[in-house]
Amino acid sequence: MPKIADRYLHIDPWKVVEEGFDRGRNRVSESIFSLGNEYMGVRGYPEEGYSGDSLLGSYFNGLFEESPVTAHYKGIIKSLRFMVNAVDWLHTRIELDGEPLDLAESRFSGFRRELDFRTGIYIREFVWHLAGGKDLKLSFERLVSMKVSYLGCQRITFEPLNFSGTVNVRTGLDFAVIHEDRERGYWEAIKEGEESGIVAMLGQTATTGNRLFSAFRIEAPDALENKPVQSDRFIGRDLVLKLTQGARTVLDKLVVNVAQKDGSATADAVWRTGMEHAKRYTRDGYDAAAAEQRAYWAGVWADSDIVIEGDPENQQGIRFCIFQLYQTYHGDNPGFNIGAKGLTGEAYRGLAFWDTESYCLPFYIFNNPKAAKSLLEFRYKTLPEALKRAKELDCEGAFYPIATIDGTESCDLWQHSNLQLHVGTAVAYGLRHYVSMTGDKAFLYEKGAEMLIQISRFYATRGQWGQKTGQFGYFGVMGPDEFQLMVNNNCYINFMAKKLFEYTLEVLDELQSESPAAYGELAVRLGLTEEEQDDWRKKAKHMKIPRDDRTGVYEEHDGFFDLPHLDIQSIPVTEFPLYSHWSYDRLYRYDMIKQPDVLMFMFLYSGEFTAEEKRMNYDYYEPRCIHESSLSPSIHSILAAEIGRSEEAYKFFEFATRLDLDNYNRNTREGLHTTSIAAAWMNIVYGFGGMRSDGDRLSLSPSIPERWTGYRFPITYQGAKVFVEVDQEQVSIRAASGGEVEMTVYGEICRVDETGIRVPLRKAAVR
Repeated sequence: MPKIADRYLHIDPWKVVEEGFDRGRNRVSESIFSLGNEYMGVRGYPEEGYSGDSLLGSYFNGLFEESPVTAHYKGIIKSLRFMVNAVDWLHTRIELDGEPLDLAESRFSGFRRELDFRTGIYIREFVWHLAGGKDLKLSFERLVSMKVSYLGCQRITFEPLNFSGTVNVRTGLDFAVIHEDRERGYWEAIKEGEESGIVAMLGQTATTGNRLFSAFRIEAPDALENKPVQSDRFIGRDLVLKLTQGARTVLDKLVVNVAQKDGSATADAVWRTGMEHAKRYTRDGYDAAAAEQRAYWAGVWADSDIVIEGDPENQQGIRFCIFQLYQTYHGDNPGFNIGAKGLTGEAYRGLAFWDTESYCLPFYIFNNPKAAKSLLEFRYKTLPEALKRAKELDCEGAFYPIATIDGTESCDLWQHSNLQLHVGTAVAYGLRHYVSMTGDKAFLYEKGAEMLIQISRFYATRGQWGQKTGQFGYFGVMGPDEFQLMVNNNCYINFMAKKLFEYTLEVLDELQSESPAAYGELAVRLGLTEEEQDDWRKKAKHMKIPRDDRTGVYEEHDGFFDLPHLDIQSIPVTEFPLYSHWSYDRLYRYDMIKQPDVLMFMFLYSGEFTAEEKRMNYDYYEPRCIHESSLSPSIHSILAAEIGRSEEAYKFFEFATRLDLDNYNRNTREGLHTTSIAAAWMNIVYGFGGMRSDGDRLSLSPSIPERWTGYRFPITYQGAKVFVEVDQEQVSIRAASGGEVEMTVYGEICRVDETGIRVPLRKAAVR
C-alpha cells in the first residue's frame, strides 16, 4: 500500500515555487498557496476569475452556518454547523480591448507563483498574450496580515511589453459566493456604502445571523477613471488604468474584514466598528503592511525554525508545516480553535476534532505557549455546551463533541458523535500537558479544575461495572481506531479515563492544600463532595485495561484478539481509500485498524511503559494498521525511532512533512491536512529528537537518520528558550538569554543554561 509522491513543485528551503500552470493540479495549488492569520484565510485561487476547476474559498474562524439533521432518537443531533464560505474580498476582473482575462481561456506564458515563508506574501505572475498581438505582464501579490487580524492586502502590477494604452479593472467585495459543499450561497447584504474613500458592505448569513463587515480602500495613482459599481451582493469600483510601454502601473487594494458571531451588537454598531477599523488599518498602505509582515515572520523563524542538513526536500517540508501552523493559529484571538483543514478548504466542514489537543497542542506548548493557552480557553468557553451534550446522552458532567465549530456537536454520524468518548480525555491530557510544561497553575486552578471535574463526572456516569469481572469500563464505544464500532472496553478510552480520574484527584488535592478557600468555593459552586471523589478513586483503581499477560500486548478492546485476521498487504492499492471502495460494514469485520489506538496511549503516557512493552505492542499492531488517517504514520515513526528501528522510522517519516506538498493522499485539493502538519513537527521533535513530555521533567534521547548530517530545533520550556542541535557525533543543548532549566538527557538529569551541555550521540538499541 505505498503512498506515492505527486511532485511538481520546486525544492527550495524557504519557498514553495510552481513554474508553469497545470490546470489539472490547480486545486492542489490553491490549497498549498493558501494564506491565513488565524482570524481569516483565503485559498490561492485566481482573483481575476477562473472558469476552470477551482474552489474560491474565503473563510473566517468561527463564522458558521447551520443545516437541519433528521433525528429519530434521543441523543442524535438535530442540526449541524459548518464553516461557511464568505466574502470574496480579492474579487477582480480585468479586460483589455474587450478581451477578459481568464487563465482557462486566455493565452499566456511564463507562469510562476511562489509563497515565501520569510515574508508571508503570495506572488503570481505571467505574460498575457491578447488576440490582437498585445503582451501584458501581470503580477498579483497578496498577504493576510499576521499583525492586524482584520487586514488583507492585494497588489496588482501591470507592465505592457509592446504597447501603451488602457486596461479596465473591476475590483470589489462579492458576497454572492457559493459554498461548494452545499451548492448554494448563504449571504445577504444588509448594508452598503462609502465613507472617506472606504467602500464597504455588511453581510449576514441566512440562518445563523453571523455578520461580516468588509471594506476596502484603493490606491491607484494611474487611474484615469474610478467609478462606483454595485449589483446583487456586490460593491466595488470600475477603473480605467493608464498603461505605458515598459513602465509599471500598480493597483493596491487594502481590505478590512470584521466578523461578528454572537449577535451582541446591532448591525449599525458592527458597521461603525468596521468603518473605524477600515480607516485606521488601511491608511498606511501596502508597503507598510508588507514590511510588518516580513518583520513578523523574521520573529517566527528566530523562535521556531527547524534546520535539517542533508535533506532539502524535508527542510522545505518542515518549514512549510511551521509556516502553516502559525498561519492557522497563533493565539491572538482567544476562544478560536483549529479545524482539520484549518482555513484552507471546506472538507470536514471547518470543524475541530480531538486532534487539536492530541496533535496540535504540543507544537504550541513548545513554540507559542500563549496560543496553547488560547486553545484550552476554547474548551473552557464551550464548557456549557459540553454540559448540555452530556445530558442529551443521559449522563452528568461535560461531554465534549467529536466535531465542533462553536462547542455544539456537528457530527451527523451517530456512531462517531455518540460513541467516540475520547475527546474529553484529550482535553484533560492537553490541560495536564500544558500546565506541566509551562507551570501555569493559575489557569489550572481558575478554569482547568472546573473542566476536570465536569469531564470526570461524564466518564463516571458513562461507564458501567462488568458483571463477570467486577471491573469498571465503557461499553458500546468507538476508540481512535474508527474501524472498530460499538465495542466494549476500548483500551485507549479505559486507560485515558483512568488517568483522567487520577489527575483530577491530584489537582483537587493540590488545590485544597495550596488554596483551601479557592477549593471550598469551587466545591460549593459545583456541588463537589468527598463521596464523589471517592467514587472516582474507586473507578480508577478498578478500571479494566485489557491485556494479554503472557505476551504483554494490550488488547484494543474486548474480543479484538479473536477477530478474523486480514493480511492488509493483500489489499490492492486500487481499493484505497477503503471508505470509497468497501461497503461500510465490511470495515468492522477484521483485526485491521485505521490508525494507532493502543500505540497512541503508549505515546501519550510514554513513561508508563517500558521499551520492551512498546516493542511488543508495536510489533503486533503495526502490521494491522493501514494508515487510512493522515495522523497515523507520525506515531508509528516516533515509536519506531524509540525502539531503534531507524529505517522504519524514516520510512514513516518520509512523507510526513511533504504530505500536502507532494499530494501523497491525492486529496490536497480539498484543503491542507492541518492537524497532520502538526504531527510532522512532532515526528521530528518527539521522533528523532526523542523528546518526551508526559513526566514531571522534560526528557530528550536524540537520534539521527543516516542521511542527515545534522539537525536542530528550538523549544520553549518552563519559560526558557532551549536550542537542541544534533549531528552524527554529538548532541548540544543550551538555554538562551540567561535561561536555565532542568531536564533529562539520555536518562541523566542535567542543568542546562546559556553555556549549554554536549554529550555523545547514542544510538537506540534495536529491539
